[in-house]
Amino acid sequence: MTENSLSLNAPGPELDVIAVRHGAFGVSGSGDTSGFGGLTEAVAMPGPTAKPYGGWFDEMSEELELAMADRGLVAGAIEKVVVDRGEITFFVRRDQLVGFVQALRDEPGLRFELCLGVSGAHYPLDKGRELHGVYHFRSITHGRQIRVEVTCPDADAKIPSITAVYPTNNWHERETFDFFGIDFTGHPALTRIQMPDDWPGHPQRKDYPLGGIPVVYKGATVPPPNERRSYA
Repeated sequence: MTENSLSLNAPGPELDVIAVRHGAFGVSGSGDTSGFGGLTEAVAMPGPTAKPYGGWFDEMSEELELAMADRGLVAGAIEKVVVDRGEITFFVRRDQLVGFVQALRDEPGLRFELCLGVSGAHYPLDKGRELHGVYHFRSITHGRQIRVEVTCPDADAKIPSITAVYPTNNWHERETFDFFGIDFTGHPALTRIQMPDDWPGHPQRKDYPLGGIPVVYKGATVPPPNERRSYA
């Protein structure tokens, strides 16, 4: 096994159950004979992984802890570390994000020179942590890649911009703002990048209405998704 390959057969992290989902597609008491209405499913998020993580993860994590201490980052800047499917994810407090990524980029033992961008995720049932910003960083020097996640509540959907550290993140932050409504504070020009400026809402959130327009195909009209069938 090389330094940069970890076994995918290793046990995954413990799961934190945040809710229980009943039925499928919101079906409830509809007389559905398929059985989907009787489904019960736990909604779970990965829990923290205990050290040792294995492979180069441990060496890199130690370098990161030293770099954070040198830069005065608080001890709780990293909320948890998750190792799953051969990948490592650092969940970082949003108020510590900029200093954290500065350490990733500048520390010689880390040298994550490239941020591959940020994408959003919406977990409506993860109370107080409904919105996630997900970053991928690559070290060209050491041939390594890590993931960083930052969460924020719907009621205060703000995450600091890291464009001052990684300028290439500029358009990615705009896209995540456009589709998920996360306000990247400190961004030089946080405007929509794909949807029109006056577009209502953020289309990739799970609470965004389907909506749509009818489509005419060879004389037949297909109604928009929100008018085809209701599972509510």
